[in-house]
Amino acid sequence: MSNLSNLTVLFVEDEESIRTALSRAISDEFKKFIMARDGSEGLKKFQKYRPDIVITDIMMPIVDGLEMSKEIKNISRDTPIVVLSAFDEKERLMSAINIGIDKYLMKPIDTDELLSTLGHISKDILSIDDMVELGRGYAFDKTARVLVQDEKIIPLTRKELLFISILVKNLGAFVLHEELKKYVWTNKKVSDAAIRTFVKRVREKTDKDFIQNVPGLGYKINF
Repeated sequence: MSNLSNLTVLFVEDEESIRTALSRAISDEFKKFIMARDGSEGLKKFQKYRPDIVITDIMMPIVDGLEMSKEIKNISRDTPIVVLSAFDEKERLMSAINIGIDKYLMKPIDTDELLSTLGHISKDILSIDDMVELGRGYAFDKTARVLVQDEKIIPLTRKELLFISILVKNLGAFVLHEELKKYVWTNKKVSDAAIRTFVKRVREKTDKDFIQNVPGLGYKINF
């Protein structure tokens, strides 16, 4: 399971005994093992820590696992999600598939099966080239999460790195304003004028042609 040691995992489960037991059983396998007690807290921690993989229960208070998973996929469609549930009804399984859940495992949790599943998922994650070439000497290191130009790191704030990160994930396509607000500002009230000022600062650290925009639509990396 050596691949797992490079990954950050978020585990969302409302039963404290299960959270504690699974943490004791498998947390040492990962770079970070973050826990949340419901879908609302899980979504906040996803936005804060940007885990590589999400493991979640379905039936939880406040926000359930499927609703949280739907929000996560809206923010980052490439983040793998593993659903754990004591329910095997066809409707729940179909809902998970429609949302884009990557794997559905039944409770009680078999740690060997779970680690095997995560091992297979990690191969797909880690097989992706860490360095994304963006043209004109620019590149984005997805592991270190830094933007470089001619092998020199460009100093960016956390929000600026989140902004570049979502543009890199959608190379060749515009990222809409609403998606940027969810991903970078975590749904806080932010005006389009504030986004334009924010992008201007990023351009000052890169160059005026690095980020392309369509007024009223969104932004993309011009490569």
